[in-house]
Amino acid sequence: MSLPSNVRRFEALLYASLMLDALSVAVQDRTPNANVTEQMIMMATLLAGGMILLLVYFVRLAAHERKNWPRWVLAAALALSVMSLGQIIGEKGLELDSAIEIVSCALTTAGLYFSFTGDAQGWFNA
Repeated sequence: MSLPSNVRRFEALLYASLMLDALSVAVQDRTPNANVTEQMIMMATLLAGGMILLLVYFVRLAAHERKNWPRWVLAAALALSVMSLGQIIGEKGLELDSAIEIVSCALTTAGLYFSFTGDAQGWFNA
């Protein structure tokens, strides 16, 4: 059975968002200082990479395995990401990595919208 068009849009937009997230991690400031050691920076980078891979798996589960719960996990992750992004912009202002994150959040929002509307309804199993 082929994917409905809204599910394909959901998948493409979420993968594009996750690629931007990877780019955002790549351009983050990794300069050690008195508060942040090299080990802390390395651990944060590895955790971000692991989280991106986990979210890629969730997109695959939702789109191809027709699982419903990963969509809700992705929606919760989006909500947490938006709150975190608001705090970061409030503290540091708009930088390159936060600008990339804004675009990523917009793509995720559009992708999740497609996953809940149109011919995607009924595709996902409870």
